[in-house]
Amino acid sequence: MTRMNAARDPRKRPDPARRPWLSLMICCMSLFIVGIDVTIINVALPTINDDLHPGVSGLQWVIDAYMLVLASFMLLSGSTADRIGRRRTFQIGLLVFVVGSAACGLSTTIGELIACRVLQAIGGSMLNPVALSIIRNIFTDSAQRARALGIWSAAFGLAMGVGPLIGGVILGLGWGWRPIFWVNVPIGLAAIVLTQLFVPESRARIPRRFDMAGQLLSIAFLATLIYAIIEVPHRGWLSAPVASSFCISLVSLAALIVVEVHRCEPLVSVRLFANRAFSVACLITVLTFASFSGLLWINTLYLQDVRGETAFVAGLLMTPMSAMALLSSPIAGALTARHGNRPPLMASGIMLLASGLMMTVLQPDTRLWWLLGAYVIFGAGFGLIGPPVNATALEGLPAAQAGVAGALAATFRQIGQALGVAIVGSIVAAGLHGSLRTGLIGASHPVWWIIAACGILVIILSLAGDRRIPAARSHVTGIQGNA
Repeated sequence: MTRMNAARDPRKRPDPARRPWLSLMICCMSLFIVGIDVTIINVALPTINDDLHPGVSGLQWVIDAYMLVLASFMLLSGSTADRIGRRRTFQIGLLVFVVGSAACGLSTTIGELIACRVLQAIGGSMLNPVALSIIRNIFTDSAQRARALGIWSAAFGLAMGVGPLIGGVILGLGWGWRPIFWVNVPIGLAAIVLTQLFVPESRARIPRRFDMAGQLLSIAFLATLIYAIIEVPHRGWLSAPVASSFCISLVSLAALIVVEVHRCEPLVSVRLFANRAFSVACLITVLTFASFSGLLWINTLYLQDVRGETAFVAGLLMTPMSAMALLSSPIAGALTARHGNRPPLMASGIMLLASGLMMTVLQPDTRLWWLLGAYVIFGAGFGLIGPPVNATALEGLPAAQAGVAGALAATFRQIGQALGVAIVGSIVAAGLHGSLRTGLIGASHPVWWIIAACGILVIILSLAGDRRIPAARSHVTGIQGNA
């Protein structure tokens, strides 16, 4: 009876330090289903296009509606988790994500699919940033946390590898694109149960006030910016919707900075960006995830529409990229723990540059060994990014604001992914003459040069940033409290 009462009383739960790696594995499940969702839907884009006929812009919105909402609500989710409980928020997010995934599979029009992707993203916004905050509170040692983040990032690499294969099998069996969303349902339900059983609850002792103005302004900035980028090729730079969206985006950003500087408890502490290491990590995150999402989006169309590969073969060909990301992430975690951020970031930039240059000579009959070599190099470079930038973000705020720290890291990741699809899709749409089969190669060449340029910028930023992980609390003013 005493044991039952102890299990019900959260104050008598076992110390999370006794089982940190089990909690880490459960948190990784959220990253796994989100990672599968990103890669599996890219494999299905040609099938969705054939079934629903959304066009290039519609395919962009299938991806970017999800990314946009995810990026817009992550900061709110992180601060809410600090206030009402991280485990509780995590479980709510899992439930909403599962419901949204099931609804996506039942969609019959492109409008319904995009709307269900929005619901899915609302749940997804409560997963990765909150899971990162749970990890921040469980792993209190910086070196141990860096290794944990290596495993955390490896889970995304695993999902990258499994997603295309699962999607290829489903589509190859003739089941259509709808069941690819239902894969998330059993994993999500299992994660809800395991979280209740094994992940300890935590929250900030002194919760921060809700920043309505900051939240609305951040959503306005991101939504109008992504919308304008996607619609430029179809409407033109001087069209009323595009021009007004860019203007609203700039005004919202300026207002957000002014409002947050004068708030005692802002949604985003502008002072945090005075920390050079943190700002560099955010910029690198945007660059690398924009490169990743852009490559993934266009590569799926290239393999299936240009080369004529089946969905299964396309997924199989992308497996080496996923495998290298899986292998390099733990290595990056160990390097970060021992030598700081600079070595893995420098190596990542070099690999992104090399893979982008290799893809600039892409043709319909490019030899597979050359294509796979570019995938392997890109995957290795991409896998090196996660541990150092996540470690920097999590060290930038005290443990009491771990939800905000995790949300900041995840928000910049999603901004990068949304911008990548928006920019690459817009470049392809503007340069496309004829069908995807005949015109994609010519329209895609600027994309590979942009990825190579992103690699160069990552190299420069890694040299400009701090070699070490910044100490928590030392660079942040006006934020107090303990977890």
